Amino acid sequence: MQVNLHGDERIDQLYSKGIQIIQSKEVFSFSLDAVLLADFVQTSGHKTKKIVDMCAGNGAVGLFLSEKTSAHITMIEIQARLADMARRSIELNGLASQITVVNDDLKNAAHYVKKDSVDIVACNPPYFVNYETSEKNPNQYLAIARHEITTNLNEIVESAAGLLKMNAKLFMVYRPDRLTDLIVALRTHRLEPKRLKLVRPRIGENANMVLVEAIKDGKPNGLKAERDIITYDGDEYTDEVKKMLYGTDK
Repeated sequence: MQVNLHGDERIDQLYSKGIQIIQSKEVFSFSLDAVLLADFVQTSGHKTKKIVDMCAGNGAVGLFLSEKTSAHITMIEIQARLADMARRSIELNGLASQITVVNDDLKNAAHYVKKDSVDIVACNPPYFVNYETSEKNPNQYLAIARHEITTNLNEIVESAAGLLKMNAKLFMVYRPDRLTDLIVALRTHRLEPKRLKLVRPRIGENANMVLVEAIKDGKPNGLKAERDIITYDGDEYTDEVKKMLYGTDK
């Protein structure tokens, strides 16, 4: 299917499947955290009927997940330009019947998706607190994607909890230095952490990402810290990451 591209946009092949995505180095391009999050999400066959991708950006995570499930996916993105990129990527891949894009603030999510109705929420949120002294990217699109300018961790978790059914799951990718903030926010909003996976650039290096799964109204405790993901073997991706990206470890 043909779609219109702006002058700064390109079409990239996405994930390990035959999906394409509209990207822009001037506006937004997905990075490895989106790939890791989509791989971390666990769907449950026909039991998974409704998924919400929060802080969706240009739609990478939702598009990845469309290869794993037949569930309906709602992407929520506050930036109009990014939401438009996501919509055109959905059209490009013929996925309009499976994926819907909402261009609005997360605080309004319940206007579009019924509360207590969602099986999975996936979120790759802004990582950095928006301190007055924070050094931000001069590019507004990138600044909003990386810093808590239009939302914050507590609002994101509260919105996710409101949408999820009892015993439904939230999957997030985040920064290890804010893991305490994340776990406190989860428990504050009736979400119990159950799986945690650290991502390290190389063996022996400190983690630079963390993947967390939480269950709404889950029993307390029982958190499993799973085997780390190692991103690089020398200067090349490890076989595990190559398989996520390309569908092969070669």
